[in-house]
Amino acid sequence: MKLLVTGGAGFIGSNFIRYFLEKHKSCAVINLDKLTYAGNLDNLKEVQSDPRYRFIKGDIIDAPLVESIVREGIDLIVNFAAETHVDRAIGHAGDFIRTDVYGAFVLLESARSHGVKRFVQISTDEVYGSIEKGSFKETDTLMPRNPYAASKAGADRLAYSYWATYQLPVIVTRASNNFGPYQYPEKVIPLFVTNALRDIPLPLYGDGMNVRDWLFVMDHCSAIDLLIEKGRDGEIYNIGGGNEIPNVELTQFILDYLKKPRTLIKKVKDRQGHDRRYSLDCEKLKKLGWRPRADFTQALQETVDWYVRNEWWWDKLKSGEYWEYYRKQYVDREKD
Repeated sequence: MKLLVTGGAGFIGSNFIRYFLEKHKSCAVINLDKLTYAGNLDNLKEVQSDPRYRFIKGDIIDAPLVESIVREGIDLIVNFAAETHVDRAIGHAGDFIRTDVYGAFVLLESARSHGVKRFVQISTDEVYGSIEKGSFKETDTLMPRNPYAASKAGADRLAYSYWATYQLPVIVTRASNNFGPYQYPEKVIPLFVTNALRDIPLPLYGDGMNVRDWLFVMDHCSAIDLLIEKGRDGEIYNIGGGNEIPNVELTQFILDYLKKPRTLIKKVKDRQGHDRRYSLDCEKLKKLGWRPRADFTQALQETVDWYVRNEWWWDKLKSGEYWEYYRKQYVDREKD
């Protein structure tokens, strides 16, 4: 089997590549990544010398490049490539539409032209919007409330349309918030862990009672792997960890585990269009035999420990462009 993984130098994509190469010894993986600020080849040091793995630097909106790769005989495309950070989407929505929607279109067109056997579009629970009670099912109406979520919803539905119109064998996955090693430190868990390690305030939006369901990244990888084998073409599958927790409790857990004072919590103005609660009904996926294996508390502790041990990985990321963005978001804004 020959895979094209897009966005494979990012957090989830790099974890998936390592997982897939370890489990499937006869596969070959091409990783196409633009290497934006969140793409990091350090994430893949373990496999960079593996003869089954090849990296290509490039943008998924580059149709001639994508075409040249897919015509090599790609069997499967897994599209992780996306602009993903909600805060950035609020100020730069065009970048998200270009990559998340048009990029998906380029990939889908190439897959259709060359008879790719399976196309997995990685979507997100954020396409549903917020839910006060209960959990979203795959058939529920999509109500994205920020430009990032809307761009992912657009790609999600575009991928489905290629199944409905052209019978391209598409599967769409919608996962809850992921956590684990190699996550860029603008996301809440690595941001709060690395800030706490340096006694820098942890910026907590609003009252901190926004609820997220947390999914350990390797459980996400195992779900995608199962769906590649057993998922039905044209179907959507929710992937959730079943670990709902308010942001303030997550923040307190991190500080307590690191033995840092809770006074490091800094309440900041709530994010525009901030969804209150996400929750997924995953019974459809579970009927195929998948269950999240990670114990949330243990996996979260192991994740925190990974950032403690791997300062070499994140230290250079918390500088330059990252800190300029962080300062504008959380320091200068508070002076206004």
